[in-house]
Amino acid sequence: MVIRNAIPGDVAALAKVHIESWRSAYRGLVPDSHLGCLDYERRAQQFLEMLTHNAEETYIVDQDREVLGFLTLGGSRDLDMDQQTTGEIWGIYLAPEQWRNGIGTSLCRYGEGILKIKGYRIATLWVFAGNIQARKFYEAMGFIADGASKMLNPGAPLEAVRYRKELREVEQASAPDCHSAALHCNR
Repeated sequence: MVIRNAIPGDVAALAKVHIESWRSAYRGLVPDSHLGCLDYERRAQQFLEMLTHNAEETYIVDQDREVLGFLTLGGSRDLDMDQQTTGEIWGIYLAPEQWRNGIGTSLCRYGEGILKIKGYRIATLWVFAGNIQARKFYEAMGFIADGASKMLNPGAPLEAVRYRKELREVEQASAPDCHSAALHCNR
C-alpha cells in the first residue's frame, strides 16, 4: 500500500469511497433520505473541481491501483484560528471494508506530517458530535475537543465539534523522514 497525491483519474474511486464511507459511518446519524441521494457522478465532479483548482490537498491510499481511502487537508478554514500556524485535516475516509486495518492511523499521521512540513504548529479537524467511533479514533490519535462547535446540515441539523492537536516542530534534517515514514502502510 502506498499513500500518494490524488490525480484527476482518481475522482470516480474517491467518490465511491466517500459515499460508501458516509453511508456506513453515518447511518442512524444522517437521515437515510440524504444518504440515499448521494450521487457518485456529482461527487466525482466535485472532486475533479477540487483537484484542478487546488482547493485542498488530497492523498489516497492505493493498493494495486485500488483506492482504499483518502485524506484531504489544507489551511484552517476557521476564522477564530491563526491561519499562519493552524492547518486542518478536512477529512479522512476509508472504504468500510478497510476500517480497523491501520489505514486511518497511517493517513492521520501522514496528514500531521504534511502539516508539520508546511510549518503549521496546530492541526484541527471537525467531527459530528454523534460520531462516537470517529471521536474515539481522533482522541486515540492525540486530538482533544477544544470546545468549539457548529451546526451542519447534511439532511438535518447536526452538531460538529472541533478537535485540535499541537504538532511538534519538525527539524529540517528529519522533515523528509516525517513525510516518508507514513508513505508505506504495511498493515
